[in-house]
Amino acid sequence: MAGTANVIEVEELRRTYAGGFEAVSGISFSVARGELFALLGTNGAGKTSTVELLEGLAPPSGGSVRVLGHDPYTERGAVRHRTGVMLQEGGFPAELTVAETVRMWAGCTSGARPVAEALELVDLARRSQVRVKQLSGGEKRRLDLALALLARPEVLFLDEPTTGLDAEGRRETWELVRALRDGGTTVLLTTHYLEEAEALAERLAILHEGRIAASGRVDEVVAAQPSHISFELPDGYHLGDLPPLDRLGITSHETAGRTVRLKTKELQLAATGLLLWARDSGVELRGLDVRSASLEEAFLKIAQDRRGDNAEMEAVR
Repeated sequence: MAGTANVIEVEELRRTYAGGFEAVSGISFSVARGELFALLGTNGAGKTSTVELLEGLAPPSGGSVRVLGHDPYTERGAVRHRTGVMLQEGGFPAELTVAETVRMWAGCTSGARPVAEALELVDLARRSQVRVKQLSGGEKRRLDLALALLARPEVLFLDEPTTGLDAEGRRETWELVRALRDGGTTVLLTTHYLEEAEALAERLAILHEGRIAASGRVDEVVAAQPSHISFELPDGYHLGDLPPLDRLGITSHETAGRTVRLKTKELQLAATGLLLWARDSGVELRGLDVRSASLEEAFLKIAQDRRGDNAEMEAVR
C-alpha cells in the first residue's frame, strides 16, 4: 500500500428505510490509501446501501462515514471531484457516440483527462464513433469505467465493474484496476465474482443481512476454511488401512463408494503423509485432487451458517 492513512472510515454505520427496514446494521471498517478493498455479500446483504452512503448519495441513519476526511453527504463539494464512481448501470444517451458521451461528461468534470486518453485506457478508442446504443453490454461497462476515471480520482468506487465482460475483457479490466491501485488510487470494489475479489483485493468484508460476517486480509479469511483432498481407495484397501487421519491433521472425512473425501487445515502435512503412504505401499491414489480453501468456500460457509442460525431462531419463536 502507498501509505497508512485511512481514506475511508466507517464507524457503526446504519441505514434504515421507510417502514423501519434496516439494510445496514452498525458496520465498521476502514480502507487505507492505495488499498483495494472488496465489499462482498449475498443479495440483499446491504452492499449497495453501504456504497451509496460512501458515495454521498444519502445520509446515514446512524454512525458515521468519512471519505478523504470529509462527510461525503454534507461536504459533498470537498469530496466529489476527488472520487470516481462506476455504477452498476450508467444510463447513457443512446444516440450519442462513445466520444460524444465522454466529451459531454468531461465538460462537467474538473481537470478531466483528454477524451482519447480516457478511451484508450479502457480499449474503446477504435469504437469512439459508434453510437452508444450499438455497443455490447461489455463495451458499455468499459464506457462506464472510462467516465469514472475521467477526473483521475484518488478514490474509485467500482460497483460490479466486470458484469457483462467476456473472460478476456475481465482480465484486461483487472490489469487496469491493478495499475490504478499501484499508482496510488484507493479502490473500493463490490462484485459477485468471488474469483475477482480473490485476485484483486488485499482486504475485504463480507456482509450478510446488514452486518459484517467476516473481514480481514483475503488470505486470512480463506485460511479459516478447510482445504480438501479426495481420491479413490486402491483395490483391496479400506479407510482403516490409511495412516491415522488425526495425525495427518484431518478434521473430517466422508466416503462415497471407493471415493474418500478429507478436510484439513494442514494441507501440506496431510497431502505429504498420504503420498508417502501410497509410495511405501506401492499403490496409486487414482483421481487424486488436492485443493486449498477458496474465498468461494468461505463465502458459502458464511451464508449457510447464517441461514442455519436464522432457522434456529425461528424454531425457538
